[in-house]
Amino acid sequence: MKHGFGSENLEQQTFKDAEFDLVVTQDVFEHILDPARAFSEIARTLKPDGAHVFTVPWYYWKKTLLRAISENGSIKYLEKPDYHGNPIDPNGSLVVREWGWDLCDFIYTHSGLTTTAIRINDESRGIKAEFIEVFISRKTE
Repeated sequence: MKHGFGSENLEQQTFKDAEFDLVVTQDVFEHILDPARAFSEIARTLKPDGAHVFTVPWYYWKKTLLRAISENGSIKYLEKPDYHGNPIDPNGSLVVREWGWDLCDFIYTHSGLTTTAIRINDESRGIKAEFIEVFISRKTE
């Protein structure tokens, strides 16, 4: 619990296998040190035909950039540290990865989930932004 709200470690979830039809995360996967484990855990907790719907800044025109790693219990910076705002931590959240064109393959390799990226730019409806993609990963079993 953080400030009265449940806060789950995506890399080591406490939920049972096949517990959820839907998991939603918003702009967190660029901050996770072990995303392979986190995507695997989400797949574990999804029911067959379940989905993970998420957003993440996606640099689709380049390969994923690893900015920091965990090494011997400490953070090793591979690039200049960058932090995003975090409502439960005034220090912000370290950006560990800038996800690139290989994101969907990474998810499939580590979780078996098939991912689709959806991008809608429609100025007539007020929809225009950088990093506007929504991803849907499906568990097809």
